[in-house]
Amino acid sequence: MIPVCPTSALPPGEAVRVSADVTDDVAIAVFNADGEFFAIDDTCTHQDASLADGWLEGCTVECPLHASCFDLRTGQPSGPPAKTPVRTHAVSVVDGVVHVTLSPAEEGAA
Repeated sequence: MIPVCPTSALPPGEAVRVSADVTDDVAIAVFNADGEFFAIDDTCTHQDASLADGWLEGCTVECPLHASCFDLRTGQPSGPPAKTPVRTHAVSVVDGVVHVTLSPAEEGAA
């Protein structure tokens, strides 16, 4: 489990980016969607843009570059231009701190 931040530091509707240096993998975006926390790979699968910098509406984040939208629960894009889902990660809150447990990279994934 990777500690991210206290829940108080991530208000509803906001996101935080966890760098690849911390995760030893890829950058992760952690979102507070109306009090529920979600984590996905931070990079849009269409082009290199930080999803943590995108717009959050409910459980959907819109990429700031070309408006691809991803479901935070599944990682699935809702339509073009992105066609490939982003990886999702388990989130838990322990003693008021948001933690992320990275999902394994899928075989053949870049």
